[in-house]
Amino acid sequence: MPSIVVKSSIYGDMFGTADMRGLFEDDTMLGLYLDVETALARAQAQLGLIPEDAAKAITEAADIDKLDMDTLSARTQIVGYPILPLVEQLSTWAPDGLGQYCHWGATTQDIMDTADVLQIRAGLDIVEEYLERIATALAKLAEEYAETPMAGRTHLQHALPVSFGFKAATWLSAIDRHRTRLAELRGRVEVVQFSGAAGTLASLSGNGLATQEALAKELGLAVPDITWHTIRDGFAEVTGFLALVAASIGKIGYDIMLMMQTETGEVLEPYVSGRGASSTMPQKRNPISSEMMLAAAKIVREQHSAMLDAMVQDHERATGQWHVEWHALPTAFIVASGGLAAAAEVLEGLEVRPDAMRQVLDTTKGLIVAEAVMMGLAPHIGRQVAHDVVYDCCRKALSGEATFLDALMAEPEISGALDRASVEALTKPENYLGEAPEMVRRLLKKRGGA
Repeated sequence: MPSIVVKSSIYGDMFGTADMRGLFEDDTMLGLYLDVETALARAQAQLGLIPEDAAKAITEAADIDKLDMDTLSARTQIVGYPILPLVEQLSTWAPDGLGQYCHWGATTQDIMDTADVLQIRAGLDIVEEYLERIATALAKLAEEYAETPMAGRTHLQHALPVSFGFKAATWLSAIDRHRTRLAELRGRVEVVQFSGAAGTLASLSGNGLATQEALAKELGLAVPDITWHTIRDGFAEVTGFLALVAASIGKIGYDIMLMMQTETGEVLEPYVSGRGASSTMPQKRNPISSEMMLAAAKIVREQHSAMLDAMVQDHERATGQWHVEWHALPTAFIVASGGLAAAAEVLEGLEVRPDAMRQVLDTTKGLIVAEAVMMGLAPHIGRQVAHDVVYDCCRKALSGEATFLDALMAEPEISGALDRASVEALTKPENYLGEAPEMVRRLLKKRGGA
């Protein structure tokens, strides 16, 4: 097994999508560093801080293909960061000594943090696309199966009937909230980080804030209220958001796995020949996509935990905590994308089996709606008496002494209050969905889907 499954050519897209992995590859990262450096040069030229010729030369010279990667790597191992070695090379590419104006008044973390923000923005774009796909798929399921009865479970036991559309709609509600959260957090997170060595922009002699604003404009980012290079709640909010999303996806996957059990078979993942197959049991159709959804929830949660720890930084430059982000942030994005992709694929092609749902509902021959019988009797004989009488009937039915309906009608308190047809109607699961269908319709109407 590879030490890093997210980069494994064997596991492919199981632990992350190709587009999200590509976003955090070395070439992409270095390209973003160059983008920030060249944007800084252009911003400072606009302000007259460096010659316009220098900004033009630096921008034109910045070509990732020119990088001596062996030298860059070796120097990074010594320096501890890639920016100084990068700037050393970039400075030599511009003609006539104009490269000396590269990285003017900046520090390493300015470039790396701002590049991280650009990565985050692009990564959130990918996440947003998957959330939209998942929301669309869930809305369709909710609408189509709004009144399709199935067993609702509490403590893994039959509780009361629900509809499958209701279940899908509850999943959908979380996804919709995540989409709202995403829109909200972008304004707090997609912010330039340019503050100099100790956060005061002292090296730019009164032009620091103007440079900061001009750089932000060049990159399409917002301007911070104040220096944030050791105040990392924004990045932690991103991984917190990803952890929430992954957990919701994990919940959906967990439910699907349980509904796919041989004994129930209420839903099935989309069929792909050989997918989820066993090496020794030919009959197996394992819920492999749902398993990846659940795994993603666990892995992303751990990355967020690391990011919370990394928030506790010392004074005006972190001593190691910053480095934690270099691992945790990309991993959170990549693994979350894998879970999201699996969820989109599963939900867009989910095989829903209403007949199996009905068969499972009928397993207890009406016991799942014992509450309905109790509440139907309560106006006639009182709630507590109704509870105790129905409880005894449930015990008789479970022991095999009688069917639930016959046990009910054998009780004088019940037969004296309701006729057999009325009691039989009370034992039909489809008659006890409560407000589930209406809740589905309300949700869909609110979001404009129905």
